[in-house]
Amino acid sequence: MDSRELITAQELADSLRLSVDTIWRYTREKRIPYVEIGQRQYRYNKQSVLKALSGEDFCALAKEESAPYQDKKKLTYADYAKLPEEPGYRHEIIDGVLLRDPSPTFHHQRVSRRLQRILEDYFFKVDPKGEVFDAPLDLSLAEYTVVQPDLLYLPGSRPPQNNPIDVVPELVVEVISPSTGKKDRVLKLNHYQAAGILHYWIVDPEEGIIEAYELREGHYVSMVRAHTGTFSHPSFTGLSFDIETLFSKPS
Repeated sequence: MDSRELITAQELADSLRLSVDTIWRYTREKRIPYVEIGQRQYRYNKQSVLKALSGEDFCALAKEESAPYQDKKKLTYADYAKLPEEPGYRHEIIDGVLLRDPSPTFHHQRVSRRLQRILEDYFFKVDPKGEVFDAPLDLSLAEYTVVQPDLLYLPGSRPPQNNPIDVVPELVVEVISPSTGKKDRVLKLNHYQAAGILHYWIVDPEEGIIEAYELREGHYVSMVRAHTGTFSHPSFTGLSFDIETLFSKPS
């Protein structure tokens, strides 16, 4: 088959006016033909897919797509783990709903990498057995919620035991993008709060702002909101770094 005739799951979904979730499900169930170009990476030929789907099947698909959301199955981690990888996108499930965001920008990754180094150096001094992890790494918050924080710190007293991680981090950091701002500030904040994560930081590379929240009596309280000078936090004694250096771009 000519590789130029192959399209991605998203392109197939758009051309058939279906959701990409449905294309992935039919791929997992092997109900449509596909070409595997790498581990969990698939491509499709539209005509071959249409040929494999009878008229009755396609009508059933269309009906399924138009059904109310609440009638659809909530995704678990087992479902999530079977999803094909899609270059250029990151996936999470929250309350059983698949969330699909574009891969982060290079400046997002630059800031995330710098902050990871700062946190690794700090926690190595205060908690040598603790670990700082970066995405992509799955964190299970509940049966129907599995997320991939940009950074998380697990103290030495709570080492990871399983994959996905099912112990509560001491600190979670989200480096927001334009496409994830609302999710990180509202949806994820509420889930991290409900999970009992003591510290949650939101880092905005474009605005150059760090917002640090701490759990107090079951609710997040703003402890630090800074965009200039030196970042310090009352609960992290000895941690300090220059904010403008963290967010700086090469000249």
